[in-house]
Amino acid sequence: MENLIFSLNATLPVFSLMILGYVFRRIRLIDERAAAWTNQFVFKAALPVLLFKDLATQDFAGTWDASFVLFCFMATALSIGIITLISFGILKDRGKRGEFIQASYRSSAAILGIAFIHNIYGDAATGMGPLMIIGSVPLYNIFAVLVLTLTAQDVSSENASGGGAALMKKTLTGIIKNPLIIAIILGLAWSLLRLPMGGVPDAVTESLACLATPLGLMSMGASFEPGKALQDIKPAMAAALIKLFGLAALFLPLALRLGFAGEQLVAILVMLGSATTVSCYVMARNMGHEGVLTSSVVMITTFGCSFSLTFWLFLLKTMGAI
Repeated sequence: MENLIFSLNATLPVFSLMILGYVFRRIRLIDERAAAWTNQFVFKAALPVLLFKDLATQDFAGTWDASFVLFCFMATALSIGIITLISFGILKDRGKRGEFIQASYRSSAAILGIAFIHNIYGDAATGMGPLMIIGSVPLYNIFAVLVLTLTAQDVSSENASGGGAALMKKTLTGIIKNPLIIAIILGLAWSLLRLPMGGVPDAVTESLACLATPLGLMSMGASFEPGKALQDIKPAMAAALIKLFGLAALFLPLALRLGFAGEQLVAILVMLGSATTVSCYVMARNMGHEGVLTSSVVMITTFGCSFSLTFWLFLLKTMGAI
């Protein structure tokens, strides 16, 4: 019960920011234009700075574990492949299929997930957390750009007009120019080169990074449309079940069999079973998608992971694995 209360204390403020954004839209404090501008700002400025700061301040070289990073990489890649196959069976709409794939595999590993673990278990995930980020977050973003570009609304017309080469060029350009991927590369390079960060630059990046999560959550709430969300409730629930239970049930037994334990398992659980990150919605909206299905999954998993993470942690602790 104590763990559940701690976890709820981490979750409910996040969920409340989404509700607050929705209320602001209803009372016309935020309109559609303001929500769209906020999404652009978070996607192109605040969120990249947050990712850069998270990665640049970690000591990856000092805690390197190749087998652990490889496991995180392979589990992420297999998850994306499995979810893509599932999406063809339950969704015919190309745009919604892209949103479903991204929302089902992409965790809030660097922000919300590790915060939950810290609230419940102190610094248990500190050592392996950064390595988990290396193994999963770059793949999260590269495949998100790829999937969202290939399933955008204008793709079918490009294919119909013989624009296959143009589509490939657009996809590669989108990956190279994506602000989140650029931020990840710069953050990793900064950490590996052990460059200092302090003074005014540190204060400025900290201020920008602090804006990413609250602004992203409120803009998502402001753009949320309950009527459309109800139309997508079945795929949203399916994506939420995959995110909170399916991936963990599939890969945690394999991690145990391979000998991972303690903080390694905690970090793997965060990667597999934490809530869908709000950046999914930001990217979907900025890459030609409606975003309603994504916002529904984010809201469901953000509230639900306080219970699901507590369940998985309790299970692993009962087994003596952590």
